[in-house]
Amino acid sequence: MTEEQQNQHEVSGRVKWFDPAKGFGFIVADGSGGDILLHANVLRNFGKSSVADNARIRVLVQQTARGAQAVEVREILPPETDDGAPIEDLGDSDAAAIAALPLEPARVKWFDKGKGFGFANVYGRPEDVFIHIEILRRSGFADLQPGEAVGLRVIDGKRGRMAAQVTSWEAALREPR
Repeated sequence: MTEEQQNQHEVSGRVKWFDPAKGFGFIVADGSGGDILLHANVLRNFGKSSVADNARIRVLVQQTARGAQAVEVREILPPETDDGAPIEDLGDSDAAAIAALPLEPARVKWFDKGKGFGFANVYGRPEDVFIHIEILRRSGFADLQPGEAVGLRVIDGKRGRMAAQVTSWEAALREPR
């Protein structure tokens, strides 16, 4: 084990904020409350290009001359919701019903955070899948980039196919079929 690895420890906390355009954000550690730098490259190594504010996160941290810095993401859980306004097309779908849906491989066509929605293409299917920003937030993401590979659990809504959950591509690969 290298000296660098010996100086690393696991920390749980919540995402204070993350800005994909800036390429970094901060985590507030449970207990100590100290800020931990989260760089976009570390997040990308976990298979995500963004993470929602207040998402629960477990990371491997290293002390540097500039302070605590995440070097590996181990787990991200979506922010706890207050079950705000229901999304009409989801109907009565609960978490278990959504989790039972098949995970479909997709690429983000485009997503506009300002407009609050975007679309993805599922491999082997001609129609687009609508992605609402609230579904994205509930899935633990803050934003999506064009061409980003994701896994989608899709329902048939009133206006067509709609994402009920978004996962990172790496998480989709780890899921048993």
